[in-house]
Amino acid sequence: MLSKNEKERYQRQIILPQFGEVAQEKLKNASVLVAGVGGLGSVASLYLVAAGVGKVGLTDNDEVSLTNLQRQILYREDEIGQSKSALAAQTLKKLNSNVEIIPYFTFLNKENAQKIFADYDIIIDCTDNFKARYIINDACVALKKPFVYGSISGYSGQVAVFNQNEKAATYRCLYPCCKQIMEMENPNKGVMGVLPAITASIEVNEALKLITGVGKGLYNQLLLINIFNNEYKTLDIEPLR
Repeated sequence: MLSKNEKERYQRQIILPQFGEVAQEKLKNASVLVAGVGGLGSVASLYLVAAGVGKVGLTDNDEVSLTNLQRQILYREDEIGQSKSALAAQTLKKLNSNVEIIPYFTFLNKENAQKIFADYDIIIDCTDNFKARYIINDACVALKKPFVYGSISGYSGQVAVFNQNEKAATYRCLYPCCKQIMEMENPNKGVMGVLPAITASIEVNEALKLITGVGKGLYNQLLLINIFNNEYKTLDIEPLR
């Protein structure tokens, strides 16, 4: 049941057609892990907590740097050199005391991913490299958990929902050649500062749809975002399993 405080806090969502208190209670009882609290994760975690998702986990073992501040909106100049996971948890707890925030001071790897993911309903990919996404994908497939994929580069972003059921597309259906893809990766790629906010907001919207059942999700589809030309395209992904 929602408390009086929660009903007031989430009023603008609750009054939406097809949403109501039932959907809000589903958010309250849900748990979402945000993998990475950089550009995408800064925005994703803020909106998950603001929306009232009951439990939000954060995985990151990085520290804030000056170059982060152009797009990673959770952090401030006087926090440079400090732990992103710790700072993110502190800020998010101030935003919504109804939400349980759990920081993990680690990057995901093959050894810890399944153990961490086991406690969450949905995984949101806010990482910045292909290796991490394959780890997320394979752990989610093993645990039969959905994950929301997001990536950014330059002026372009991508969003998709993978593994929402046993017949759905996975990340490997989109990018099956792991070695070739990772060889193409540019660790020094540029990114427009507002792009993570746009991409991560769509990621959170997809997670909320998964939780509540309200709205049409990006299932077996890839959303392509181009903020340079203001173009949005949706491509079909063929499940290969």
